Amino acid sequence: MNRRGVAGATLVAVLLVGGCGSPRSGALGPAPTAAPSGTAPVVVTPSGASERPEPIPPTATPRSSSTSPSSPTSGPAGGTVTVELWFVRAGQLVPTRRSRPATVATSRLALTELARGPTPAEAAGGLRTLVPADVEVTRITDGTAILRAPSGDSATRRLREAQVVWTLTQFPTVRRVRLNGAAPVERADYAELLPPIVVTGPTAGERVTTPLVVTGTADVFEATVSVRVLDSAGREVATGFGTASCGGGCRGGYRVLVGWRTTREQKGTIEVYEVSAHDGSRINTTSVPVLLAPGG
Repeated sequence: MNRRGVAGATLVAVLLVGGCGSPRSGALGPAPTAAPSGTAPVVVTPSGASERPEPIPPTATPRSSSTSPSSPTSGPAGGTVTVELWFVRAGQLVPTRRSRPATVATSRLALTELARGPTPAEAAGGLRTLVPADVEVTRITDGTAILRAPSGDSATRRLREAQVVWTLTQFPTVRRVRLNGAAPVERADYAELLPPIVVTGPTAGERVTTPLVVTGTADVFEATVSVRVLDSAGREVATGFGTASCGGGCRGGYRVLVGWRTTREQKGTIEVYEVSAHDGSRINTTSVPVLLAPGG
């Protein structure tokens, strides 16, 4: 074989060897990469089923679970805006959400919805409001919302103020609230009014599909948060647990993915709780009534 023939054969061999490697992307899409540490939820399956890893579908991405101020979710121009409302249950603060026609006066909208009170589903779950209809924001200056409000019942004054402060400080323009000329206050001033476990999603009365991401914040023993799903008869159809980003004296966010098997749409309950280190019982339980979509 002459030199030209040898070179051609060598080139063909190189190309063949190069084509044997496994590509990082192709017809099946790019190769997966590792998820950031601490962001993946604990995956759980229906009660009695074996556990297996299962990715969160794009539609299951949860809303923010942080207790720090967050911006309302806005739809397209002329669409809707979703605001967070903080109601009261058993002397503690409980969050929920409302989607309403979009408006630039979001703080006024939030106070109006806060005074209007819970929906029937929320009221059935024990939620109520202490905020009267004539609370209004007079102006917002340098991150402080100035409010005029009636004095109201002194026994519930602190809870009523906490509802207003936690609701208004979701907006990026509001960091503090000043009521009736008093010193400005912020969320941290009412932190003790949060229950050990706060559930930010799902909300009371929401129709939920499987798999469901349960989100919120918690200050519990060893940061362990447990979740179970009950059907309309009170039967347990799914269980699981997750770890908050902080716990045992500090509050952290948690995300737990749960799935269930049901053949029909029905009322159900999402229970989020702490397992007692003393006797293993369920304590600090937060129950959210929902509508379970069939799945499994």
